Amino acid sequence: MSTTATAVLGGRRRRIALVMSMVLAAVAAMTISTLFTKSDAEAHGATVFPGSRQYLCYFDAVSANGALDPYNEACQSALDQGGATPFYNWFGNLDSNGAGKTVGYIPDGQICDGGGRGPYDFSAFNDPGNWPRTHVTAGDTVQWRYNNWAHHPGKFDLYITKNGWDPSQPIAWDDLEKFQTFTNPASNGGPGSNDHYYYANLTLPQKSGYHVVFTHWVRSDSNENFYACSDVVFDGGDGEVSGIRPGADLPGNDGGVVDPPTDPTTTPGGGDPTGNPTGACSATATVSSWNGGATVNITVRNNGTSPVSDWMIHWLWAPNSGVVVRDYWSSTISTMGDMQMAGPAAWNGTINANGSVSFGFNVTGSLTTMPAMECMPG
Repeated sequence: MSTTATAVLGGRRRRIALVMSMVLAAVAAMTISTLFTKSDAEAHGATVFPGSRQYLCYFDAVSANGALDPYNEACQSALDQGGATPFYNWFGNLDSNGAGKTVGYIPDGQICDGGGRGPYDFSAFNDPGNWPRTHVTAGDTVQWRYNNWAHHPGKFDLYITKNGWDPSQPIAWDDLEKFQTFTNPASNGGPGSNDHYYYANLTLPQKSGYHVVFTHWVRSDSNENFYACSDVVFDGGDGEVSGIRPGADLPGNDGGVVDPPTDPTTTPGGGDPTGNPTGACSATATVSSWNGGATVNITVRNNGTSPVSDWMIHWLWAPNSGVVVRDYWSSTISTMGDMQMAGPAAWNGTINANGSVSFGFNVTGSLTTMPAMECMPG
């Protein structure tokens, strides 16, 4: 297994902190709760290897405090054109009514964003440019990976640009040929994590030079479809990524070559397999149940020696639990399917060293104990 030339995969805590910084910004803008219904939010993801434009651009751009400052010029242009929201929602390039449709439904030149019918503006990712690129060898067997932010059955159709295509023009359907389909591939871990993914062995086609791989995720339990374009160079490479910030952390992407195969149960880069990192802050809850609902009070504690700001508490309701947050106080809570994110209100974002703040909410449904919670400091 090779390592990316420009990425040093950090520990699990840093990876989760990065994705939660993404969620912090999304919650602050109140985009998730206002743009998604529950059915829209049940599935998310993007190609991790070979890295898609939206995936590589986000992790190229994101800083430790969640601010965006792309190193790659094409990524900067996408940020200038579409704003921060599609970056923070890199796994949300979707069409709720895609239903597997391609030619005649998705226009030429708009293939990378699936025609632009989703809640976020990924239109800039259709543009030609010097996007981050993954370097591979024709005919190699690699481990294809696709982030499984939520798990749903379906198929993944992979297309690649034909020989002689014009990289100076947006991609049209006549530029593409399908070369692989994966149906209900295995995954290396559960949903709600930016370093878990679907995976499958993929033999790369016989190509040379620069090409684009287009991935179309067609869910079998919904009309919702997802889209991603990945830029690859067939130059004898071993999965290295170029055109991104030196030292950028690419969760789930470590070069991807599986000759010999890797153990898919191992979390890339090591880390805590339980998904519960230790950190500078922690959260504890008390639950008072009543007929048809419950009241939850949560205390967020700063365990460190310096102030914590812009904290985020993240948890997942059990699948099909029926538990729904009805109202809340001293916090801002957003919902993405079964995933819940609670951030500070205007007055309790900063927690002094060894200090704590509290917030609460009411739910409908049966709840006696809170699931495991992760606290992410800003």
